[in-house]
Amino acid sequence: MVKIRLGTRGSRLALRQTEQAAAALRAREPDLDVEIAVIRTTGDRIRDRRLADIGGKGLFAKEIEAALAEGRIDAAVHSVKDLETVLPEGFVLAAMLERADPRDGLAGSARTLAGLPPGARVGTASLRRQAQMLALRPDLEPALIRGNVETRLGRVRAGEFDATFLAMAGLDRLGLTESAAPIAAEEMLPAAGQGAVGIECRAGDAGLRERLAAIDHGPTSTCVAAERALLAALDGSCRTPIAAYACLRDGELALRGRLLTPDGREMREVRRSGSAGDAPAIGRDAGEALRADAPPGALDR
Repeated sequence: MVKIRLGTRGSRLALRQTEQAAAALRAREPDLDVEIAVIRTTGDRIRDRRLADIGGKGLFAKEIEAALAEGRIDAAVHSVKDLETVLPEGFVLAAMLERADPRDGLAGSARTLAGLPPGARVGTASLRRQAQMLALRPDLEPALIRGNVETRLGRVRAGEFDATFLAMAGLDRLGLTESAAPIAAEEMLPAAGQGAVGIECRAGDAGLRERLAAIDHGPTSTCVAAERALLAALDGSCRTPIAAYACLRDGELALRGRLLTPDGREMREVRRSGSAGDAPAIGRDAGEALRADAPPGALDR
């Protein structure tokens, strides 16, 4: 019997996503032995600072990728938006599950940003969310909040914050959709890869790559390829307020990207479209256009 060890973070959401990946593999090969290995990451251990201040969003993947490199696991399951723009050498994103709702949601004392009271304290660790919030409501007070979904919802309920942002995809996977109200992309464009679950493996593991390719959701992979190409063109990280979202309609890919200053006072937006087969090129073109028109300070580290 073939055995596949899937590595993941230990949060309830990460485990749920990994269970979905395991179920997809077993659905194609019922006799497949799929084991889930929990690996605690630096990003999980340090919760009192922004990721940008302690090494970037790659801290959610570093220990998992080390286990992959050492052969302690065969593949890793990630929320794609938590991955660095460029994977370490020798690793590939071999498959993606079908994307869930890519939108951000607002949880708290109001169902919309417009409905929050003046000066409301809004918890977020994301510069992308902070910048887009301030672009719409410069009176709101952003405050650092980190932790898993349940922790953040609990802190809002306890009155530490008036509201917080959460990914609707994660809430949906946890059965907590009613905990937040979705925010239209026109107001808050999602992060590149938001709502997508990716499976990473060693580039040289041909047999596993073939198995993973069989469960890949092609439209999701195509759209995320465009979004991550935009990020790469901007050398994007969690230190930069960048948003990107692509969708497919009748084989045509439509991509929208935003670049903001952290205070939300300046924003640039670009839209591109073209054949789905040109997704990476469309993303690069969009990213290069944003870089050429970047507002002062937007790309500073």
